[in-house]
Amino acid sequence: MKLDLVVLIKGAGEMASGVAWRLFNSGFKVVMTEAPRPLAVRRAVSYSEVLYTGSKVVEGVEARLVDDPDQVAPLWEQGVIPVVVDPKLTLLERLRPPVLLEATVAKRNTGIRMDMAPLVIALGPGYQAGVDAHFVVETNRGHNLGRIYSQGRAEPNTGIPGTIAGKSWERVLRAPTNGVFQPRFDLGDMVEQGQVVATVAEEPVVALVGGILRGLLRGGVDVVMDQKLGDVDPRGEMEFLHTISEKARCIGGSVLEAILRVYNR
Repeated sequence: MKLDLVVLIKGAGEMASGVAWRLFNSGFKVVMTEAPRPLAVRRAVSYSEVLYTGSKVVEGVEARLVDDPDQVAPLWEQGVIPVVVDPKLTLLERLRPPVLLEATVAKRNTGIRMDMAPLVIALGPGYQAGVDAHFVVETNRGHNLGRIYSQGRAEPNTGIPGTIAGKSWERVLRAPTNGVFQPRFDLGDMVEQGQVVATVAEEPVVALVGGILRGLLRGGVDVVMDQKLGDVDPRGEMEFLHTISEKARCIGGSVLEAILRVYNR
């Protein structure tokens, strides 16, 4: 018997999009909410891009921006994921979804409560399973990545990015100061070690390794010192720019399992 469930996802960044992609391909009715000016870094695989482009396709699955909740159901019929600007989750009252997923990977609770839906799932360290949500999914890379907690919290955020081709923290582009971010390159461009790839308040943002710009904020946004602005993939494979990461796939599988634990008994 098909589980014809609605899953409302708060957030439409990289992790949220990887989860949405997996749930969509598993037959669920997915709807995503986003803030008015999202700050996704891996924009090539983030459905939050619909706020700027109207439509976004990730690995063959399309999402579209809707400005009227009445447009949500018709998009489901078309096989498209609806994305709504709704940071306060007003859609909860209208849709009354069986599943609410907090997928912004917040470091602290953004206002999620366990009574908001029959099943509430949260990603990352900002939530306590059994208090804020029914399940919390581990997002830290390592042995416990994707682990589902029914009690307690996920591991604290380490701030250490995953290692790719022997490079970890060196891959990440960070803001040298507060100010407006202005990139000099685009997603998918090749950069060299030591090259200035952007500026913040006219201070240079320098690539510490060479490779493909796999992640990059949109230009013109205000950032704060040490904020993540982008990342360089030293493998130099263009395919990795447009495909979901192994981390997002893993977390998506865990969210799917958490839903089935409750609704497939």
